[in-house]
Amino acid sequence: MYDTLIAAEELARALAQPGRDDILVLDCGFDLTDVQAGRRHYDAGHIPGAVYVHLEDTLSGTKTGGNGRHPLPDRTAFAQAMAALGVSRQTQVVAYDNAGGMYAARLWWLLRWIGHDAVAVLDGGEGAWKAAGCPLTTDAPAKRAAGALPVRDSRQPTLGYVQLRQALAAGGRVVLDARAPDRYRGENETLDAVGGHIPGACNRFFRDNLGADGRFLPADQLRQAFLLRMDGRAPTDVISQCGSGVTACHNLLAMEVAGLTGATLYPGSWSEWSAQPDAPIATGPDA
Repeated sequence: MYDTLIAAEELARALAQPGRDDILVLDCGFDLTDVQAGRRHYDAGHIPGAVYVHLEDTLSGTKTGGNGRHPLPDRTAFAQAMAALGVSRQTQVVAYDNAGGMYAARLWWLLRWIGHDAVAVLDGGEGAWKAAGCPLTTDAPAKRAAGALPVRDSRQPTLGYVQLRQALAAGGRVVLDARAPDRYRGENETLDAVGGHIPGACNRFFRDNLGADGRFLPADQLRQAFLLRMDGRAPTDVISQCGSGVTACHNLLAMEVAGLTGATLYPGSWSEWSAQPDAPIATGPDA
């Protein structure tokens, strides 16, 4: 079972084995500024057998105007959507994209959130797949029979806006903001109405989890980087957030790779926080 990352070569070998219908590859490609770009990219070429899943249609729930740009889906509805694609409890799911894993990590987190452990992100994504000499195809995948995927106890803790305010007031927790440094500082904000960051949050840009080849850094390097940000706190004292709860999952995956388990996701993230009339806002560089 792969439950964090899988290398392109490992995935290719597994898919080449006869009768390996217990593996399902899901293409999570997306573009926050062009919501149909991921589907077009998939149609132009994808890993053979991969099924496309859309961030806003499958990996997000209903927006209310105050719960962020990509709120979590209902757990039961998400499990049913995955089962409809052929996911059962014994299915090994592999998620990938062409964006450094930022969307694939969201699917990884969501499946763990409903209690499915056998889910991994393709390390290096589509780029690593092609670099390994593996083919892409434009053929539509064969439709699978629906699986049976009951919702189980969640492996991924979350908290909402009110709970986060209470946690920050009580002290002892650290918030890691996965957005780019300029957006964290309140500059060049194009996705949300207000720029800035949650007061006291530290910036941990999700792309810093990757090496020059687009693959995740070695576990020991990731561990040292996050321990520096945690400043003596336990992983369970870490709250991960970003713009809308997507790239925050990338940091959570990196922490899992590093052996730092138990961090919490703030799903609404900056898009929810900045929409609250009483929310304090900070700007400027990371302290």
